[in-house]
Amino acid sequence: MILQTTLCLAAAAAVINFWLGLRIGQLRHALKVSVGDGGHEAILRRMRAQANFIENTPLLLILFGLVEATGKGGIWLAPLGAAFMLGRVVHAIGMDGKLTWGRAVGTLTAYLAALGLAVVAVLIALQVL
Repeated sequence: MILQTTLCLAAAAAVINFWLGLRIGQLRHALKVSVGDGGHEAILRRMRAQANFIENTPLLLILFGLVEATGKGGIWLAPLGAAFMLGRVVHAIGMDGKLTWGRAVGTLTAYLAALGLAVVAVLIALQVL
């Protein structure tokens, strides 16, 4: 069984995580900080954006994969995954202080995706779906 949606989401997550790390590295280089944030709020914000990504994404990928593996994902699963990943990018940009609404939108998409997938997972487990 190939979980195409989950596989694509995992690939997207790897690319986004690379991008998040690159952004931190670029800022560290520019500010000459090799370890930590060096007392620079901008580095700290980018580090937290990546940490938030790492805190949320693995559990969501597991839920996406399990829902998809049951065959109950339907046509809504991929768009939900895309919205989650886009939300993570917007969240990171919002953490920079640009697109100040981005942080809230990114957080909301993560919470709604997690809650929605959790409800679907329970309904599948209870054989309601």
